[in-house]
Amino acid sequence: MTTPALSGPQYLREGLTLILSPGLRLFVLLPLTVNLLVFIGLIVLSVQQFSGWVEAFMPSLPSWLSFLEYLLWPLFVVLVLLMVFFTFNLVANIIAAPFNGFLAEKVEIVARGHDDFPAFSWSELAAMVPRTLSREMRKLSYFLPRAIALLILSFIPLLNILAAPLWLLFGVWMMAVQYIDYPADNHKVSWPDMLAWLREKRWQSLSFGGITYLALLIPFVNILMMPAAVAGATLFWVRERAEQQV
Repeated sequence: MTTPALSGPQYLREGLTLILSPGLRLFVLLPLTVNLLVFIGLIVLSVQQFSGWVEAFMPSLPSWLSFLEYLLWPLFVVLVLLMVFFTFNLVANIIAAPFNGFLAEKVEIVARGHDDFPAFSWSELAAMVPRTLSREMRKLSYFLPRAIALLILSFIPLLNILAAPLWLLFGVWMMAVQYIDYPADNHKVSWPDMLAWLREKRWQSLSFGGITYLALLIPFVNILMMPAAVAGATLFWVRERAEQQV
């Protein structure tokens, strides 16, 4: 049966249900703790610096156009919020990458119909660290040039009005790339092949990335949504790949 093009909400919802099941709670606890610590640190920093960041991005307007500041200010608040969100997501996922890869592995066992989990092994987790961190650096090299281009655009008068919607679109795509890469990496699928597969499943990928993006924008809820996104992305990977092989 063909999967609906906009199946992202279904995968995320099932992923959330799955991580709350007794068999997977242990594997969720570690990335959840990492996300919580990073989130608290970023919230403290943002509260201290947020107004200064907004002022830095706001264009300087002549006095006769000062009334436009009231119209532009909400747009640049959104821009800073999107950038703070990107930073939180990027840092949290780099730190939690081995735990997320481990969680994706266990979710796949369940998705394929096996729920006899092996005992938790620190050695198994440690063995994943070099590979998962290397993959995160590959994601970073994909993300940074595009993010820098958007950041430069954010400082160009008039053109910077386009920055917020472009950050949003880029963010939706990166959510699909970020989370679906965990099960892909567990199967040793190369980075170019993974991106090519996501482009083949463009609408399914964007619907998953979009709902994940929205869920991760909700303070405190986003802490739980990160492991839910890992689980949902793994279900996405297993089912969409199986559909291709039928």
